[in-house]
Amino acid sequence: MQNKGALTLLAVLLAIACAFQLSFSFVTSHVEKNATEYAQGDYDKEYTYLDSMKSEVVYNLGMIKYTYGECLEREINLGLDLRGGMNVTMEIAVEDVIRSLSEDSKDPIFLQSLVDARNAQQSSTEDYVTLFAEAWKHNAQGNKLATVFSTVELRDKIKPDMSDEDVIKVIRQETESAIDNSFNVLSNRIDRFGVVQPNIQRLENRTGRILIELPGVKDAERVRKLLQGTANLEFWTTYTAAETYQSFVLADDQMAKINAANSSDSVQQASADTTVVAAATQADPKKNPLLAYLMPDQSNSPVVGYARAADTSRINTILNNPQIASLFPRDLKFMWGVKPNAQNIFELYAMKAIKGKAALDGSAVSDASGNYQQNNSTAEVSMSMNADGAKAWANITRDNIGKYIAITLDNYVYSAPVVRGEITGGNSSISGNFTITEAKDLANVLKSGKLRAPARIVQESVVGPSLGQESINAGMTSFAIAFVLVLIYMILFYHTAGLVASVALICNLFFLFGFLVSFGAVLTLPGIAGIVLTMGMAVDSNVIIYERIKEELRSGKGLTLSLREGYSNAYSAIIDGNVTTLITGIVLFVFGSGPVQGFATTLIIGILTSLFCAIFITRLVFERMVSRNRHIFFSNRFTENFLTGLHIDFVEIRKYTYVLSSSLVVIGIISLCTLGLNKGVDFSGGRTFVVRFDKTITANEVRDALRENFAVDADKRENSFEVKQYGTVDQKQMKITTQYRYKDDGEDVAKEINTMLYNSLSSLYENKLTEEEFTTTNTNPLGIVSAEKVGASIAHDITVHAFWAVLLSLIAIFIYIAFRFKNWQYGLGGVVALMHDSFLTIGVFSLFYAVMPFDLTIDQSFIAAILTIVGYSINDTVVIFDRIRENVSLYPKRSIKDNMNAAINATMPRTINTSGTTLVVLLAIFIFGGEVIRGFIFALMFGVIIGTFSSVFVAAPITFDCLRKFWKKSE
Repeated sequence: MQNKGALTLLAVLLAIACAFQLSFSFVTSHVEKNATEYAQGDYDKEYTYLDSMKSEVVYNLGMIKYTYGECLEREINLGLDLRGGMNVTMEIAVEDVIRSLSEDSKDPIFLQSLVDARNAQQSSTEDYVTLFAEAWKHNAQGNKLATVFSTVELRDKIKPDMSDEDVIKVIRQETESAIDNSFNVLSNRIDRFGVVQPNIQRLENRTGRILIELPGVKDAERVRKLLQGTANLEFWTTYTAAETYQSFVLADDQMAKINAANSSDSVQQASADTTVVAAATQADPKKNPLLAYLMPDQSNSPVVGYARAADTSRINTILNNPQIASLFPRDLKFMWGVKPNAQNIFELYAMKAIKGKAALDGSAVSDASGNYQQNNSTAEVSMSMNADGAKAWANITRDNIGKYIAITLDNYVYSAPVVRGEITGGNSSISGNFTITEAKDLANVLKSGKLRAPARIVQESVVGPSLGQESINAGMTSFAIAFVLVLIYMILFYHTAGLVASVALICNLFFLFGFLVSFGAVLTLPGIAGIVLTMGMAVDSNVIIYERIKEELRSGKGLTLSLREGYSNAYSAIIDGNVTTLITGIVLFVFGSGPVQGFATTLIIGILTSLFCAIFITRLVFERMVSRNRHIFFSNRFTENFLTGLHIDFVEIRKYTYVLSSSLVVIGIISLCTLGLNKGVDFSGGRTFVVRFDKTITANEVRDALRENFAVDADKRENSFEVKQYGTVDQKQMKITTQYRYKDDGEDVAKEINTMLYNSLSSLYENKLTEEEFTTTNTNPLGIVSAEKVGASIAHDITVHAFWAVLLSLIAIFIYIAFRFKNWQYGLGGVVALMHDSFLTIGVFSLFYAVMPFDLTIDQSFIAAILTIVGYSINDTVVIFDRIRENVSLYPKRSIKDNMNAAINATMPRTINTSGTTLVVLLAIFIFGGEVIRGFIFALMFGVIIGTFSSVFVAAPITFDCLRKFWKKSE
């Protein structure tokens, strides 16, 4: 083996790197365990503890030190289905932005175009601006779009003689600006919400959508209100630090007296709290309960104090105390800066309220932009105001020359520039040490007062912590059982070589988790299924190699030569098989979302790590064993001649298998035409709830209870709900699906439906629940334990992406196989077999969804299962095709029929072994993996069986018939 030393060094370096990456998860786990012990069930207390630890060093490696916050960024990132939380897709109301730009024009053509664009969006993947442009073009009747948008605010951007295309460009720029600002506003709101490791990102495939993940949130209704609230832009005059310093000193002294007057129990509790969260200054928290955490300034700056992020909540509590608030001017209002500095320190500002309000609100701003200053590398923000705003702005700036005016959004300060002189005409520039990005962000903030860009929830999923913990337990149980079963299977079947394969499998698992962490991938429950499936498929490479080595040994060659030629002959089949599976994984990643992407990520990484371990790690171990004259056995007396010497004429019996496959396809077509499919909300739109009861319950009982409220939906359709038993042996859990008002994105719709569920189902509980206990997923193990909503436009997008995912994967596989085997007939045979497998799997879901005791829903996970089946089946097919290609090369005088039969017979041990290990793995997940992925695993189990069948009895025979006809024509 060449480059043995380099490969050994690479394996060692990879092991060290993976161990380093995984070590952060152990560190954060230790800190979180301490937090749980300290909080004793108090979620707010636990969050405060963890937040205070973010800047503390918890991992010391000598010269390199990591804080808890840095460790969090490097730990294993669990998906919401494993740790509970809320996943939300929001869509910015671009229609409202366009209305605002037109100053609520009443032009009938304009209004009709908005309606047409809104309706078209329900069944289109195009963004709203594009659909509006198409609608206007259709309705315009010669009218120019510029006449609608020739407003005072847009007079510098849109001229009366501009073409419709140029006007649309301006509208697109303005809407993008509004979306960027909404994204920033949402980011800052989430940062303040008290969630550990939130995630927010723009979805680039569709303008205006934002994905938000909030692990462990307690109150879903509060999140909905927070995310969908309108931004509040204001301009405040400020106090200086010098004006407030003495008040802070008095407040500190008064708070100390208040604490001293409390009971001894309260004092002890306060003392216990202060030992956990260390003071920000050198002051004693007992003597200086305020100034120990807040560092007041004494200059003429608008920043009156500084505090660590962990201390802001404590300071707010003190400053809101009526006895403390009375020590400050009555018109004073405190606000924090929106972002901390590099040392995680927040700035505190003191506003001057005018009759309880700001000096000016955001409706006065007509436009703003961020640009570089002339002859300067720093950026500035230009701002213009409407006529009323310009007058008010002139008065404010005249009265505050040399003072500061704070610009706030949602009661957080974004900037506090000093006034150099009176500003007339409404045009101002804000300068400072801005980067161009910061200047543009501030400009977007300023424009948020003018542009109404509300964000609406179009898709959401809520998973309670109890269900999340159950998913972790189920996933880990299935994982452990499947892992042990595979190890036992390999050792029993392949003896010493099986032990080596087990070592490679352990290394593969270690590398896989290490790479998952280093890439920042999210581990979901389907992701765990992907890892377990990867284990089953990783065995395939070892099986291919071992079967080739056994063939060489049976031909009389020595061990060293057999090892070398066995590996050499197996490479092409292993690489081709894994590349085709990799193609499906990449398609899944590109077109999937959420859990499907998690599954695709683990599948892709697992394929790469299993290739490395199967080809190189096992080879290194064998080379070392041979150099030490160790005995290596590739079988035992029971498995030595397993399926060897087969002489089945598979090609001859293809007519019978064609009839069998055709019959199954016809049955599937009949089922689809008569029974249809059980479409999940991913494809049909709607809401799904998993509700847990405190006693055994039947679906009919729940159905009868719901009928009064849900019998007719908002579109006057009957039977707009579905009830089915969901998991749990004790039959205490139901899955409820409804399309009631699912097209309505209003803020109060979710609350209304939750109330309807509570009113309908509360009588079915032995121990009565309050509505809050029933609907709050994160504080109660009963009631709604998970909820999901998919809007109509999202459902359409998912359907389109699913179609393209399947189609593109088939096309890519066809091209790859046709190229690799230099015959399009191989590609056709492979793709027909894949279409056969996919359709029969769909047919089985159609036939049995009404009778199976588990959920057979057509959703995103089902599409992931179809593409996984495609990857598995083509891997099986490619191994057979590879042996056919080898036989044709070695025995050119034999007929194609003989070469094909010999190839199928020779690869039968590998086919049965790989299918067997994969089925054992899937069976373990199916039994122990939990209800959430049972339907997904059922699809995979059926796919493995039908994929093995099609590789032998569909792909190879169709390729044979096509090749035979082609050669006859050539002759």
